[in-house]
Amino acid sequence: MKRIQKEVDEMISQYKIGYFKPLEILARLVEEVGETARELNHLFGPKKKKDSEETQELGDEMADIIYTLACLANSLNIDLDKHFDRVMVKYRERDKDRWEKK
Repeated sequence: MKRIQKEVDEMISQYKIGYFKPLEILARLVEEVGETARELNHLFGPKKKKDSEETQELGDEMADIIYTLACLANSLNIDLDKHFDRVMVKYRERDKDRWEKK
């Protein structure tokens, strides 16, 4: 994630405005998650797209979430690699005997 955070920071740093405020970024993140949910619902749920609606690339929608999350982390000086590693330790410990292994 360091590469992603660095690339996002290099892009944002070229503009005077810089990062938006954290709550503004969160609003954008929620919007991006909603767009992903809508696309998933069209693909796998009961709500099919109208003929006039364009199909969005699901991977692009997910990447929008990652980009926006990197903006939020960068704006708050949070190292996502460090925190992701900690979360994975937590989940590995918690879930090690939760499901049957292959």
